[in-house]
Amino acid sequence: MRETDGKGGPFVAVRRVPQGPPRGSGCRSSPAEVVTGSTAWIGRGLSCVCAQRRDNNTRLLFDLTPSQEECLRRLQSRIDVAYDSSKKEHQEALWALWYAAYPGVELYGIISDQWKEMGWQGKDPSTDFRGGGFISLENLLFFAKNYPKSFQDLLQKREGVRAMWEYPFAVAGVNITFMLIQMLDLQAAKPTSMMAAVFLKLLSGTCKLGTDKSFPCNLPPENERAFDVLYCMSFKMMDQQWLAMRASYMDFNLVMKSTRRQLEQELLLEDIQRIEDMPSYSLLKRRQH
Repeated sequence: MRETDGKGGPFVAVRRVPQGPPRGSGCRSSPAEVVTGSTAWIGRGLSCVCAQRRDNNTRLLFDLTPSQEECLRRLQSRIDVAYDSSKKEHQEALWALWYAAYPGVELYGIISDQWKEMGWQGKDPSTDFRGGGFISLENLLFFAKNYPKSFQDLLQKREGVRAMWEYPFAVAGVNITFMLIQMLDLQAAKPTSMMAAVFLKLLSGTCKLGTDKSFPCNLPPENERAFDVLYCMSFKMMDQQWLAMRASYMDFNLVMKSTRRQLEQELLLEDIQRIEDMPSYSLLKRRQH
């Protein structure tokens, strides 16, 4: 519910409620349980129904507008697609990734030891997609096509003093997709965390209803690219954390946790209306200089 702070500025009142109230009982709270938060980072178009403490498996519940529901549904439909090596469009996307990564280098087969050079665990990349699904391949291909300079810098490990045991590029990419899906709670019917709600505001700000839903298998339409751009930022951010921490292969999980914390901090900054407004977006480069 929206009120004023006594100075004319709006704020959002968020109610804490106990975990697991009886269905239909609504959110009940005493006056002492009311907390407030700035609408600058709650976000326009997000109606907070109730908030629960972060301990004891508590959660936030938000109402969605029809536009937000549709944007979330579209993204979830992508997330639900498993990589299927028998599908022609999935094979074509994998071929496209190779030639985006290594222009002019012939790939001898969809199953080949050449894939290990990109950082897949074996000669068949399909075995590494289980954690991220087809969207993890779409993310990598989007990165390669839209920010080729940054993509190549990460693939070739061009920046900074590198470790003797580096993270495998492609597998790291799949892990980033999985991390974002979990962090943003994208498999839930409604956002149940502040982070998910903030991202949904950014997503719905670029997702337009009534647009053609058919698009090439390997790239999302321009107005539904928020998740993909966030992915590219996250990958670059992860590499920056890797270098700053002077990490090696066994430190990968710690680096991912640090990357997640930084992402959460940037998403909650005021005046973030688009993914491109986040400070780390400046890390992404499209062309060689």
